[in-house]
This record gives sequence, structure tokens and C-alpha cells, in this order.
Amino acid sequence: MKIVLQRVSKATVNINEEIGGSIGTGILLLVGVHVNDTEVEADFLADKCIELRIFPDEDGKMNRSLIDIGGSALVVSQFTLLGDCSKGRRPSFIAAAPQEKGNELYRHFVNRLKMRVKDVQTGIFGAMMQVELINNGPVTMILERVHSLG
Repeated sequence: MKIVLQRVSKATVNINEEIGGSIGTGILLLVGVHVNDTEVEADFLADKCIELRIFPDEDGKMNRSLIDIGGSALVVSQFTLLGDCSKGRRPSFIAAAPQEKGNELYRHFVNRLKMRVKDVQTGIFGAMMQVELINNGPVTMILERVHSLG
């Protein structure tokens, strides 16, 4: 699983010109599911995302987590994060999970977040979406954990 996490002042996902989800202060998570991922990777990364100390404390140091500040999360599926651009000019997406499995693990990831975060908004898995955000900092992290078969 690969995630691009952005600390935001606000973020919105639009689907068919309608707002699908919108948050204020919190994190925007672009989530790509790998073909070998399991619930173990989803749980690990969900917990990591909400426990990362990326929000400022009273001294302006990144010392507070999403939980600490009572922030929100907007989760958007993005299989293109698994695109391999190492050969040729067209990305290969063979590392991305098939739609059914990807959707299942995406939903599991979202449900894991909802266990600990009061406001979790989402896009629609597999839909064409437009994401608008104000990246606060800017703070952007890439988190990755892939299940090994060996």
C-alpha cells in the first residue's frame, strides 16, 4: 500500500461536479492498494497516518498528531500511485490491486480510520474525481508498506 499524506487547512473531493467529501484542518490521504496487500498493511498504515506527529505544538514544532488536534481525514483512492514508469512512456499498473480487492482494502483502511477519527470523509473508489486542497506547511509525506510473499 502506498499513501501520499498531506497536512491540509482544507480539502475537498468533487465527483461529477458535486462535493463528495470535504474537511477543514486535517490530512488528505491519497491511497493506492498493491496487488499483494492485506489487512495487515492497511491497519499499519491507517494507524501510522493518524499517529504521525506532523501538526505544530505551541512552540511551532511538529509534535502533535491528527488525534491530538482532533482533526479530520479525507481519503481518496488513487491506483495511479502504483504506476511503474521505469520503462517506456506509458505507466504499467500491474502492481495495483484488481478493482474488487483494491476496493475491499480501501474500505477496510477507511473503517480503521473511523475507529479513531471522528470525521473521516471519502471519495468514491474508482470514480473520476477532482481534489482541491490547501497544503498547510507544505507538509507532504509518502508512506509505503507492501506485503512480501516470502
